[in-house]
Parts: sequence; C-alpha cells; structure tokens
Amino acid sequence: MWHKPLIIRIIIPMKGLKSFLTLSACGLLVIASQSCGRQNNVPELKSPDGTELTVDAETGLIKTPVPARAEGQEDVIALRLDPMDSVRVGFIGQGMRGPDAVYRFANIDRTSVKALCDKHADRLASGQKHLADAGRPKADEYVGEESWKELCERPDIDLVYIATNWQNHVPMAVYAMEHGKNVAIEVPAAMNLEECWKLVDTAEKTRKHCMMLENCVYDFFELTTLNMAQQGLFGDIVHVEGAYIHNLDEYWNEYEGNWRLDFNEKHRGDVYATHGMGPACQLIDIHRGNKMDYIVSMDSKAINGPKAVAKQGRDGSNFQNADHTMSMIQTANGQTMHIQHDVLTPRPYSRMYQLTGTEGFANKYPMEGYAFREIKDSIGVPDHENLNAHDFVPENVKVSLMEKYKHPIQIETEETARKVGGHGGMDYIMDYRLVYCLLNGLPLDEDVYDAAEWSSLGELSRISLANNSAPVEVPDFTRGAWKKLDGYHHFMKGE
Repeated sequence: MWHKPLIIRIIIPMKGLKSFLTLSACGLLVIASQSCGRQNNVPELKSPDGTELTVDAETGLIKTPVPARAEGQEDVIALRLDPMDSVRVGFIGQGMRGPDAVYRFANIDRTSVKALCDKHADRLASGQKHLADAGRPKADEYVGEESWKELCERPDIDLVYIATNWQNHVPMAVYAMEHGKNVAIEVPAAMNLEECWKLVDTAEKTRKHCMMLENCVYDFFELTTLNMAQQGLFGDIVHVEGAYIHNLDEYWNEYEGNWRLDFNEKHRGDVYATHGMGPACQLIDIHRGNKMDYIVSMDSKAINGPKAVAKQGRDGSNFQNADHTMSMIQTANGQTMHIQHDVLTPRPYSRMYQLTGTEGFANKYPMEGYAFREIKDSIGVPDHENLNAHDFVPENVKVSLMEKYKHPIQIETEETARKVGGHGGMDYIMDYRLVYCLLNGLPLDEDVYDAAEWSSLGELSRISLANNSAPVEVPDFTRGAWKKLDGYHHFMKGE
C-alpha cells in the first residue's frame, strides 16, 4: 500500500537566497532555491516614518541607514569641555516642567538664570517668582513663536534647557548647539531616527554636550541598585526590564493644543520609552562596552485610545497607539531587555525596574526588593537565616543593604534633593549632576548617544510592529565607538 511520503523541509539561510533541502521518505533529496527579490512575492517592507529599510541577507534583520560620519568629525564619547566658573542658563518652555526646572536651578550654587522663554508671556511669571524667592536677579524674557532663537544666540549663555512639547526638541537643540551652546532636552529627546541622527551629528560637529533630561536614572533605588550591580552583588546581569506605565486619562487635556494625545493618535509603538530604558541601559553598559543589537515589538488592540479621542468629540477609529506595547531587545553581550509602554489602561503606575543576575535579583514595582542566591556575612547585614532566592530578603536586610551601598551621588545630594524635590528629589539630582559636570569639565552622566539610543525605540518599535513583529537592527549611533569605555561610570571631580 502506497503511503504519502513524509516531507521534512530544512531552511538554510544563504546570502541572497532562500534555499531548502527537502527530504522524502523515499530517500530522494531535492534542493530548491529562490531569489529573495520582490518578484517572488516577498512582501514589501513597511516603513511608518518613511525611513529607507533593507533586510540583511545574513541575519534577516531589518536595517535602517547609518549615515557615514562626515570627514573630520569625531565621536563625543566621554566628551570633556573646559571647566566653567559658573553655569549660565536659558530656559525654553515655561509650561508644565519649565518653572520647576527654574526653581531647582535657583537652588543650585554657581548657576545663573539669564533668560526665560515661552510663546505665552503670562507663563514666565512662575519662573521669575522662583528666582525672586531665592534672591536671584530677574531673568530676561523672550516671548513669541520664534523668540527662542534669540535666546540661543545670546553670547552669555552656556546651557540651553529645553522643556517644550516633543516636536520642538530637536530643532531647538540643533539651533542651540550650532550657536555654541550646550543643551539639555526633556524626554524623549527625538521623535524618529532622522532626528536622533541630527542630534548625534550636530553634537559631534559642534563638540557640545547634548543631554536628555532622563530623571529616572537618579531615583534613589535605581542609583543604589546600580552601585550594587557594579560591585558585583548580582553576579553577571542576564536580563533587565523597564517601562512607562502611567494612566494619562486625567492629563490629556492639559497639553496645549492636544499635542500629546495627538502624537499617540498618529503614531504606533513605544513613543515614550526613556523612563524605562535609561536605568536598564546603565545597568548593562550600553555604548560603554555593550550595545543593543536588535529589537522585536508587539502590541495589543487600541481600545482606550479611540475612547479618549471620542471624549474630545472626534472620531478616534484610526487611533494608532495600542493600549499596551512591549519590546524585547538583544544586546551584543548576550543580555535581554524587556520594555513596556502603557498610558491608556488603569494599571497602577510602574516603571517596571528590574534586574536579573546570576547571583541576585532586584525589583522596584510593584514592590521594592532584593533576592540573592546567598548573602555572605561580609556584606555586613543583620543576622539572618536561610536567605535565598526563594523570596525577597527581609525589610531590615534590604534597608541595611541600601544604606551600605548607597550611591556616592546620593550621599552627597540626598538631604538637599529631598528638600528641593522634583519627583521625590531625582529631578534635583539630575540638574545638580549636570551642573557639577559642567563646572568640573567632566563627561556628562547622560550623553548624546544615550539621548539617541533611548529615543530611537519609538521608530524602531513602529518598524517592527508594521512588519509583523520582525526583528529590527538597533543602529549604532556611536558608529563603532561603543567599545571605547569599559562599563558605565559617573565621573567625579579629579578624574
């Protein structure tokens, strides 16, 4: 009796070809090859932001262009500028976050606020009051749609601090650097890959600092955990997680011109990744001896987004951003990253900060805790019995560990940070460290490559989602310079 032959199909990747070995039960071997050209019904790549896409024939990764570095232009890894006697600042944007930034700078020594800028004159009053309350001179005022350019052109400003809506970040930062200013940009720094490359190339060309104001890397638990990781308590790190999970229902109407909900309505993907990305990337030394290789993203249906638009009396049926987006990233050194974005469900606030190592584990949301394979007496924690990775260490042990491994930056700034505030003090530490590095001529804690890499998740996740969750190569914004440093480091005076 004749039986239908068993067919085993083995896919062998070959450059430019899809080749198959087909084995039948009759022992026949058939080799078939197909060109990968689109004439063979290979689907067109979908590029949501209009970026040119190709597929690497060897890896199968979707690739985006990496522009060649201009002749004579060099990387700005660990960029050092001359120390400053004081840091003279101009602030652009005095809406939600700008006035608080002025308040923090008014509480940092050796700074002077030279100018405040907003397109609405009435918004400048809050910043001016903060200066007056601190006994500081009144800042010059710039009002109007294009007045920020005049601020950037002033010769007596060292740092331009940008706290506007997302779409203005890159044009303002580029203009400021081109006029000889260092820049600090609210998150996310850039909205697509083209803007990421603009920031990188402008910083390299002008030799100016470009820092994204990612405050979450300065939260106390994150600083302490980073210090513990760098001292080897967790062994080799194998996996990290981060997220921005924050129901924004009550905030949508607070953004002038509806710009934030509008961006979510028009753009799929993780449009606000940096709060989760920043602490995770520092733990695994991204572009400091490691790099992100590729990303795969998936998302849910868009249900609550269309409802949010409908509440504004509009049709939200074409809402792009999902209620929940998640991305997985593979690194060159063999770690994995998991990043989530969710601003539309009633899930409790979480940045999902998590570290998994060969000898220990750290977690912040929904519960702060540490777990270890074992805790050695040399760590100097209270007496304990049977502490192992089956559960978090007891609270008194956690407290002792966090005190023992409190980060030097936290030791230096904690008292003032808690008093001045800003998301519990981390905003103050962020601004303090920016000023500290400029005063002492040190490399910044966050550089332009951080700004580009952490912001790039927006478009990279869109590309993956548009192509059925295909893996997408993360471009090397350092163009090969990621191997220059050996691990993440906060530079200190005298180094």
